[in-house]
Amino acid sequence: MAKSKTSGFEALAQETVLYPQEKLAKIKKDNRSFFLGIPKEIAFSENRISLTPEAVQLVVDNGHRVWIEAGAGVKAKFSDREYSDAGAEIMKTANEVYTADILLKIEPPTVEEIEMMKPGQTVISALQIGNQTKEFVNALMNKRVTALAYEFIEDKLGGFPIIRTLSEIAGNAAVILASELLSSEKEGKGILLGGITGVPPTNMLILGAGTVAENAARSALGLGADVKVFDNHLYKLRRLKHILGTQIYTSTIDTATLSECLKSTDVVIGALRAEKGRSSIVITEDMVMQMKPDSLIIDLSIDHGGCVETSKIMTHDNPTYRKHDVIHYCVPNITSRVARTASIALSNIFTPTILRAGEEGGISDMIFNHKWFLNGVYTYNGTLTNKQLGTKFRMECRDLSLLQAARF
Repeated sequence: MAKSKTSGFEALAQETVLYPQEKLAKIKKDNRSFFLGIPKEIAFSENRISLTPEAVQLVVDNGHRVWIEAGAGVKAKFSDREYSDAGAEIMKTANEVYTADILLKIEPPTVEEIEMMKPGQTVISALQIGNQTKEFVNALMNKRVTALAYEFIEDKLGGFPIIRTLSEIAGNAAVILASELLSSEKEGKGILLGGITGVPPTNMLILGAGTVAENAARSALGLGADVKVFDNHLYKLRRLKHILGTQIYTSTIDTATLSECLKSTDVVIGALRAEKGRSSIVITEDMVMQMKPDSLIIDLSIDHGGCVETSKIMTHDNPTYRKHDVIHYCVPNITSRVARTASIALSNIFTPTILRAGEEGGISDMIFNHKWFLNGVYTYNGTLTNKQLGTKFRMECRDLSLLQAARF
């Protein structure tokens, strides 16, 4: 009998036993413990702190170490004892706190504070591009610091959670402040913000139609004020009317219309969002001269240069001045007036971010795993990565997303 032919596959099967191909399983990283430092803010009139005692306890309970400079939370009405009971270690000096791996601040670090940092450190704080200098950027780069601006950190939907939260506070605080500054006691117009039976309502003009404007308009309308909103983005104006649920007066920023409205306005709230690091001047000095005596301007855009030509930076201790008999309030950090509320709001955002970074293996992993977090980085290990800063100071800038792609 002829021997049957065996197929190649059958022959292979007789010689060897086939097994499914094995693939290396991805090993999950263990949580990485952080050494977190919270220094006392030295910026004038800065009263906020980035974590509350309750947040510190949660961070410590998750295996992280927290050092806080003595007195850092006092102005926000959080005592050292509360932080100590929550598990934080209270340090007597800023130099001690600046040995931490990660620094969590409110205001941008000063050049003097950067000098206290150690090479390779990470700092999370505000950036405030409009107020920064080339010396500041070089100091961070020389120390090879990885710096994140919390105003640029996004959420998964592309929003800016910290900016939105602080904007909500600023909008509401501005209306409360306006009510106070209009009073006779503050040498204002002596009128009630809003209206009562038989008395015409206060006229309020808001520049901008973002989150600050939304909350300011809602508060003012609730008190009975007559509100007008100006913005050059029609979609923002439509959104604002829809959210407020009322047919308020809205207009694009037309010089003639704006100038005419200012003549009868009692309160102006400047809430224009900065573009390319600086706010645009839309109210000129000539327009201010046309306003009624004792009228009030609250320029919340002063953080980025202001949107009123006659605005100049003031402090909480000396918050107002008069120009052409119009009261001006131009204090950069208005949310610091309500430091405890602002601190709790910031802490609510910082805490889950810190815990998430710990779960993912560290800040670097957090940066490269999430674009929304990566967007906050402006220097990385001594390299400038923010295009706005690079353009402003004519410095070489690297695209961090390219490094992200190379890393993967």
